[in-house]
Amino acid sequence: MSIASEVLKPQATQVRAAYVHVPFCVHRCGYCDFTVIAGRDDLIGAYLDCLGKELQTKLARPQLVDTLFLGGGTPSYLPPADLQTLLNLLHRWLPRKTGSEFSIECNPDGLTTERIELLAAAGINRVSLGVQSFQTAHLQTLERSHTPDQVQGVVHELRRAGCTNISLDLIFGVPGQTLSEWEETLAAAVALEPRHISTYGLTYEKGTSFWSRLQKDQIRPVPEELERDMYALAMTRLPECGYLQYELSNFAQPGFECRHNQVYWRAEPYFGFGPGAAEFLNGERRVNHRSVTGWIHRIEQGQSPTQEVEQLDDDLLSREAVMVGLRQTVGIPLAGYRTRYGHEVRDLAPQAYDRFLADGLLEEAEGRVQLTFSGRFLADSVMAEFF
Repeated sequence: MSIASEVLKPQATQVRAAYVHVPFCVHRCGYCDFTVIAGRDDLIGAYLDCLGKELQTKLARPQLVDTLFLGGGTPSYLPPADLQTLLNLLHRWLPRKTGSEFSIECNPDGLTTERIELLAAAGINRVSLGVQSFQTAHLQTLERSHTPDQVQGVVHELRRAGCTNISLDLIFGVPGQTLSEWEETLAAAVALEPRHISTYGLTYEKGTSFWSRLQKDQIRPVPEELERDMYALAMTRLPECGYLQYELSNFAQPGFECRHNQVYWRAEPYFGFGPGAAEFLNGERRVNHRSVTGWIHRIEQGQSPTQEVEQLDDDLLSREAVMVGLRQTVGIPLAGYRTRYGHEVRDLAPQAYDRFLADGLLEEAEGRVQLTFSGRFLADSVMAEFF
């Protein structure tokens, strides 16, 4: 299929969210399995040209959105002139509605005053900082190049520029990390008074250098019990500090939940642009080529950048809605689910559903079904039963 022949169905005009992937980064961290390319700044110009072509071909005309998310990679890694070109492209093809959320992922190092002012001038109103840890030793293990002190300076500069909706990403379960050190990281994050905090357990994904080191016994994960204690600490301490858990890994002050990610968890449609980006339109999931050079080559040749296409039937749509819906602490509205999919959540796995209720992993309350506090530790196992 040529890129010129891709035509979105009429329903796509109702899509209110878009994700744009910017793959460039100063370094690929050992645990990262995203579409990232380092040391190839010579491709930035071609990337921007091809992104413009993909936007024009898929959209045909500007598309108003409520949420726009720039992920990576490190979008803020782009040199200021190229960053401005990217922002201009998005302003043209993906203008935001009044009151919209415009997010960008950034690393503390390299986020200069010039870049911050560019982001603020472009209307970016939510910044997600890849802090990961406030201990130098653990930052080194994670192959991060910033220091804890840099984080405070960047947060101050962002607020000075008017970007007050700041989110901090943290990682727990780092090899050698103790529970008290994780507690210190949580306290340091809270002390900066961000609007949002994300906590992720370190994973060892196949294909990453951490995975290879794990197979060679060159790196040792923390014990499962300790990782559980770290997650439990986040789930108790952050709400005590005013950050309510609204999703398995995400905590926010009231009213500052990430609206873009909620689109995913509510199984709503969204656009995706850039190498490795996924989109969900009209019950169809499409994923672009993960290779940056491959994505560029295909678009330059007038071919589709899409690598995978999956049409979800009604059964699969309803099962995926349970998978993503249970990630939210508010769970799934039973009546709304029944209206949307024509059957009950329980119908997908009646024996497992009843067992989870009896074991205290799921609960029904106020017309919703949701994971309990205990159920969140076993979320993957619970959700797998409905798939």
